Amino acid sequence: MEAQETRVQTDRVLTIPNILSMARLVGVPLFLWLILWPEFGGPNADGWALLVLALSGVSDYLDGKLARRWNQVSGLGRILDPAADRLYVLSTLVGLTWRDILPLWLTGLLLARELMLLAAVWVLDRHGYAPPQVNFLGKAATFNLMYAFPLLLLSDGNGWLPSLAAIFGWAFAGWGTTLYWWAGILYVVQVRRLVKADAAAD
Repeated sequence: MEAQETRVQTDRVLTIPNILSMARLVGVPLFLWLILWPEFGGPNADGWALLVLALSGVSDYLDGKLARRWNQVSGLGRILDPAADRLYVLSTLVGLTWRDILPLWLTGLLLARELMLLAAVWVLDRHGYAPPQVNFLGKAATFNLMYAFPLLLLSDGNGWLPSLAAIFGWAFAGWGTTLYWWAGILYVVQVRRLVKADAAAD
């Protein structure tokens, strides 16, 4: 059974979870175009942007759940899933910051965390390690941010609904940013332990 599970994890590419992750990746440029369309003279397409973001959240939940339930966890999926998460976070940061919905300091804080993780992945690659699998804390951070961003986008207006969206959006943004950095620090600690163990083995 172990040999079969290992084969599934490394050999299968065209699985339902991987197709869902690929669809999420295709949605990234579409979402960014929709959110920035008003800035280039187009109509307001925030409703469609919110729909794309909501569908990405649903597919993010499904691809991991289905991969575990159907024993379709693959090496490609371990790359696609976090890549889609990060690209959605980055594209949303670009769009909301461009439209002055997010302040630059928050964008800088989240981008600094991404740069820290890129450096950690580079260190791992130099020592011959693959990136560790995304943990629960990292997923929780991403879910909080993916709740925060559409709410903050919805807050770009006047009336009771945008005001309510702003309250909940900033709450999720605060929790998500805290968890995002917490998960990133734990990731760096894990990388440091692997590198130290590698050095000790030499």
